[in-house]
Amino acid sequence: MGQDVRSPRGPRCIALVGPFQSGKTTLLEAILARTGAIPKAGSVDAGTSHGDASPEARHHKMSVGLSAASISFMGDSYTFIDCPGSVEFAHDMRAALPAVDAAIVVCEADEKKLPQLQIILRELEDLKIPRFLFLNKIDKANKRIRETLATLQPASRTPLVLRQIPIWKGDLIEGFVDLALERAFVYREHKPSEVVALAGGDLDREKEARFSMLEKLADHDDALMEQLLEDIQPPRDAVFDDLARELREGLICPVLLGSAIRENGVLRLMKALRHEAPGVAETAQRLGAPAQKDALAYVFKTVHQLHGGKLSLVRLLAGHLDDGATLLSSSGESGRVSGILGVNGAHDTKRSSAEAGDTIALGKLDAAKTGDTLSVAKTAPQALVKVEATPGVLSMSIAANDRKDDVKLGQALIRLNEEDPSLTMVQNPRTHDIVLWGQGEMHLRVAMERLKDRFGVNAKSHPTAIGYQETIRKAVSHQRGRHKKQSGGHGQFGDVVLDIKPMPRGAGFEFAEKVVGGAVPRNYIPAVEEGVVDALARGPLGFPVIDVHVTLTDGSYHSVDSSDLAFRTAARIGVSEALPQCQPVLLEPIHVVEIVCPTEATAKINAILSARRGQILSFDTRDGWSGWDCVRATMPEAEIGDLIVELRSATAGAGSFTRQFDRMAEVTGRDADKIIAAHRDAA
Repeated sequence: MGQDVRSPRGPRCIALVGPFQSGKTTLLEAILARTGAIPKAGSVDAGTSHGDASPEARHHKMSVGLSAASISFMGDSYTFIDCPGSVEFAHDMRAALPAVDAAIVVCEADEKKLPQLQIILRELEDLKIPRFLFLNKIDKANKRIRETLATLQPASRTPLVLRQIPIWKGDLIEGFVDLALERAFVYREHKPSEVVALAGGDLDREKEARFSMLEKLADHDDALMEQLLEDIQPPRDAVFDDLARELREGLICPVLLGSAIRENGVLRLMKALRHEAPGVAETAQRLGAPAQKDALAYVFKTVHQLHGGKLSLVRLLAGHLDDGATLLSSSGESGRVSGILGVNGAHDTKRSSAEAGDTIALGKLDAAKTGDTLSVAKTAPQALVKVEATPGVLSMSIAANDRKDDVKLGQALIRLNEEDPSLTMVQNPRTHDIVLWGQGEMHLRVAMERLKDRFGVNAKSHPTAIGYQETIRKAVSHQRGRHKKQSGGHGQFGDVVLDIKPMPRGAGFEFAEKVVGGAVPRNYIPAVEEGVVDALARGPLGFPVIDVHVTLTDGSYHSVDSSDLAFRTAARIGVSEALPQCQPVLLEPIHVVEIVCPTEATAKINAILSARRGQILSFDTRDGWSGWDCVRATMPEAEIGDLIVELRSATAGAGSFTRQFDRMAEVTGRDADKIIAAHRDAA
């Protein structure tokens, strides 16, 4: 819509964020349709939306990664980044937010989603990103707007300022009044709204609501405050200037109304963005970017295409960039741009160059990672942003269905981690399993689907092994271990006498020797220790043995048949035969778990902890978070496995936790018997 003339602020980049299923992707469709970028809005349910084009997003009917689309509106260029609403895919949002000039927070009048809204607004507030609140699904509203605003305000640390009020017709909303413009509009489905005259009660409500908006603006404008006190109507241009300034300075969060699915309220939202949202120069300043003429870019997403190779989605913060240019990253690595693409959902367009403000995809920059700052300068740029991945809260062990695909699986996992650093892989040193950590059940499910669909790796999964260990309660002295084998030529002979005793919990393993008279030659003593370590790797209960002290006290050797291998084998035999006599006991890992949750869910969380053998250590309000609590408890690792699933269910998707290993604790009785039996069956 409109001629494509470059705005003085340059092309702008706007994030669409909000709680899960609040209508962000539907709003993007409405924006694209209303601005003429597409002939007709697609549907998430029908799988025809412009965004969410990946097979996983289509299958699950939800955003599982960010998508971007560009439009032209009244001569200005915009790229919208539609961010996933689910907390499990929040890393995409966190990485993209530093790149944007402003955010549209899409929400609805649903108290259950208030904690999710608070989490998102907190991210924006901390990053000092200007933000509009788009109150979606207004056609389904059953509360007066002031009640809705009072419900939403606790989620925001800055005042929510109504820019519009609804026009009611009975119990239905038929339009809205723009309080800054002082004009009323009636909705027309899939068409621009129609201007109507205000009269009677609607006019009185408009005057009252406009005065309330002006009062909030006057908190940061002394001249406006004086005009209000003297009952002088401020000039309309001055009101718009105040709205723009206070939005950009993070003093207010303007609230606009609409229904994305009906395309209502979209053009007014676009006009507010056009007039009030800052441009790339202010964004670069907010990020602390140095003033420079050279191209400077920030990488906010990495994508590995099935056939097109690696793409780095970037926002060009300064300068001019040509295809083929060499870019140096903040990590000191360089790469040559192999293709510049304009981002537009699944339909990217080739370009020869880009200017400051453009949101683009750069081809085959192998050295670039999400979060990197890139520059054409000859020295590595300072990193503008540090995006930390949230530690994983749910894990599973995975392996390729076919052993010949092991290398392929490893490469695919590296690419998955490049695309989404909140997915992490570690190797279990005891079981040698690859353990995949993610942010929840759906996050891991989508990762497995991508392995198959995008990278052609069929993988199987099973629960992650718990780090059980065992120790001993009783000492055994003078335990002999003898290895003697004769097989023609040189034989094998090793003979050791060992004392074995328990150590305090957490002391680990110690080895000592008190051999006198050369009963065991000194050159064989290291081999004896190695044999002891071999035996402790799997104790009589089937697990590694810890907190044990072993002393070599005596032994004998043969001048011809003794060797390192013989003494290592003798020591392993001696320890293995001694351990069952030492009253072995099973140990399980205990972690300190810190859960953050909305206050109304705290009672449920306490019940969940009790049911999972948790011991509550402390309970307090969450520092700096109104309406949230923090619960600390100790919990066995075996009970933490799917804790996040139950926790999210109890907190409408908002709760989370961190954990840290604390100690090993004894498990006895029936619980121990079950664990040992299950381990033997699985072996």
